[in-house]
Amino acid sequence: MSAVAAAALSLRLRLRVAVTAGDPATARRLAHLVAQSGHQPVDPTEPADAILTDSTDGAAAAASGLPIVALGAGEGDFAGLLPDDAGPAQLDAALRAVAAGLTVRPPSPPQPGFAPLPEEPSPALTPREIEVLTALADGLGNKAVARRLGISPHTVKFHIESLFRKLGAGCRAEAVAKGLRHQIVEF
Repeated sequence: MSAVAAAALSLRLRLRVAVTAGDPATARRLAHLVAQSGHQPVDPTEPADAILTDSTDGAAAAASGLPIVALGAGEGDFAGLLPDDAGPAQLDAALRAVAAGLTVRPPSPPQPGFAPLPEEPSPALTPREIEVLTALADGLGNKAVARRLGISPHTVKFHIESLFRKLGAGCRAEAVAKGLRHQIVEF
């Protein structure tokens, strides 16, 4: 692409943005932000592709019928809403989107409430440890587990200690609960 064609394309993609604000200092800041985003700031009385306003002057801008991006407005009937600290890249994307007929909203803050627990990786248990954990889930003591599995009570104790370490459990009930959560054992 030639330099002339590239310059013509960049001028054509440059939007004319009317800037309105409640006070002149804010209007100058917004006009500077529009220029930084690669668009041409224009007076509200001139033809424009979109409007950039602050939250104090949104009602006056709405009468024009052009798509509006409002900075710092919590809510409103605007095509675009951006936070006060939006940068030039965000503003460029928002202006282009509203000029194309899209709606721009900031991400909603997380809602308070219950969130799912983060997934813990399932611990790697040996087949014998799974058998011992299943017996614990059935409510058996060490001697009963030893009789069921045909091993010594000392070996059962060894497997239970290993289960506690691998599952991060402090007692039998916690080990069984974690085994259920990881779907290692079932009732």
